[in-house]
Amino acid sequence: MKRRILVAGGAGFVGRQLVRKLMTQHDVCVVDALKFGNRFDESDNSKIVLETVDIRDWRSLSDVMERFRPEILIHLAAIHFIPECERDPAQAEEVNVLGTMNLLRTCPIGARFVFASSGAVYQPDDAPHDETNSPVGPADIYGLTKLHAEHFVRYFVKQRGLCGAIVRLFNVIGPGETSPHILPEIIYQLKSGNTRIKLGNVWPQRDYVHVEDAAGGFGRVALCGDIPAGVTELVNLGSGKQYSVSAILDELRSLTALPIEVEHDASRARAVDRPFLQASIARIQAGFGWSPRLNIAAALADLWKNPDLAPSLVEQLRNR
Repeated sequence: MKRRILVAGGAGFVGRQLVRKLMTQHDVCVVDALKFGNRFDESDNSKIVLETVDIRDWRSLSDVMERFRPEILIHLAAIHFIPECERDPAQAEEVNVLGTMNLLRTCPIGARFVFASSGAVYQPDDAPHDETNSPVGPADIYGLTKLHAEHFVRYFVKQRGLCGAIVRLFNVIGPGETSPHILPEIIYQLKSGNTRIKLGNVWPQRDYVHVEDAAGGFGRVALCGDIPAGVTELVNLGSGKQYSVSAILDELRSLTALPIEVEHDASRARAVDRPFLQASIARIQAGFGWSPRLNIAAALADLWKNPDLAPSLVEQLRNR
């Protein structure tokens, strides 16, 4: 069945992949401030409605909602690079929380509202995080803004009769990155001819999910399963496995046959960096029929073959 789907942040890292999956069978409207530019090609643009709107702008959002009347709203728009959130917490709060409230307030009653939260809302632990038993306790500004926004999702879903879903997304990897996370930085340095690369912390372990799998997971939560009006479902979205940066470097040595060495750069080390982050994904598997298809080796191979980094990201990496 063809649906009217609005994707906030649809021109971003995960959003662009998700929109390309949806636009062949559904009517799709992308709402994006285009901070990283319009990265859709001409054939994509002909199949979607693109609205250049900042989600902090309530009036412009209201106009878009009145014209498009989405049946499903998938909210991916956020400032999610942790150092950027730490440098400007007020901006992170405005975009990640006020922007979320604006979307909730303007979303048509009865629509399904799918919110991209984060595994960063969980209290640091060395065990896999599950939605029922793992306590929340963010360790950084980004996680705080996402947890704050989750509260508003639950409130407005109940108040306005929306069908809610909170998707706690873990670390995404693959072609098309827009922010200077550690994996695109590694690839950029290697592609620039440097085999002695400068990195911050290499000991943290993270749950990495391929960007195509992440997009597929949001698509399943948006289109599948029965969510009653006024109810908010909560699921994790990750691979269910975790890897240290050191382990990823070993994978890259095998993939590229390059003699990769690491030079510790204190300026690149995060002041706030949890040691472990891994998802339990049983709930999204059972409730929405989603499981990851691509492993870490496939994600790294795709990233190495075609990094597709946003031009603004390349410029940032070049100047570091």
